[in-house]
Amino acid sequence: MTKILVTGAKGMLGQDLCPILQDEGYDVIETDVDTLDITDLNMVKDVLASQKPSFVIHCAAYTNVDKAEEDLETAEKINVKGTENLAKVCGDNDITLVYISTDYVFDGTKNGVYTPDDKTNPINNYGLTKLKGEEAVKKYCKKFYITRTAWLYGIHGKNFVETMLSLADKPELKVVDDQVGCPTWTVELANGIVELLEDRAEYGIYHVCGSGKTSWYGFAKEIFDLGGLNVNLKPCTTDEFPRPAKRPQYSVMDNAGLCRDWKAALKDYMALRPEGAMV
Repeated sequence: MTKILVTGAKGMLGQDLCPILQDEGYDVIETDVDTLDITDLNMVKDVLASQKPSFVIHCAAYTNVDKAEEDLETAEKINVKGTENLAKVCGDNDITLVYISTDYVFDGTKNGVYTPDDKTNPINNYGLTKLKGEEAVKKYCKKFYITRTAWLYGIHGKNFVETMLSLADKPELKVVDDQVGCPTWTVELANGIVELLEDRAEYGIYHVCGSGKTSWYGFAKEIFDLGGLNVNLKPCTTDEFPRPAKRPQYSVMDNAGLCRDWKAALKDYMALRPEGAMV
């Protein structure tokens, strides 16, 4: 049985990914910061030496985009140094590394959809640290999949869908309409990763995100429509809703058919989410 070690197994993605891998017949080793501190190189060496996985899927990350603007040191420690440690040990032991990256490696100024080969140019610290993680993977690993995703949501963590539902009773709700991207359900990302592994796809960079595109406002509108909620939803500009970290205005990515249309995935998510799942 093929053994896969997952970092960040207790996170939003990890909690959906691990059971999907198990259903596919993989022997899954679930790790989180308490059992594998990726910033400790010796611990990484020891855990991978004892477990001997064929694959490592690296879900652990510092993901607070705004906080990374003021705490770059911690973001770099986890996203850069931690990824570098894993990449070195995987490279030395001929282990295939799957690294979860982000659309925020792009600056959002391209006149069209981003492909995996497009030039990167992050405009916030979070995107910068994830790009440095990509570079570490490429430097130290011969066998790797870099999977860039976007606008991720899932039942096991704080996310845009649940936040919107928790605000549905507001007298008026303004949502940014001039940032466009690809909403992605964690289950879709997990299935896309499995597809890469099952098909033994060529090593390299892939965009594993929802098909199609929308703005945050369009995303919110679809959430409320699917939920049958009558919400006083208004579009606004990024300038009206300033955040510490800049976001790319247009970060739509070509996923080469690895994930379904974002609306179809959201519909399934809304149908499956338990009552009271709002966070």
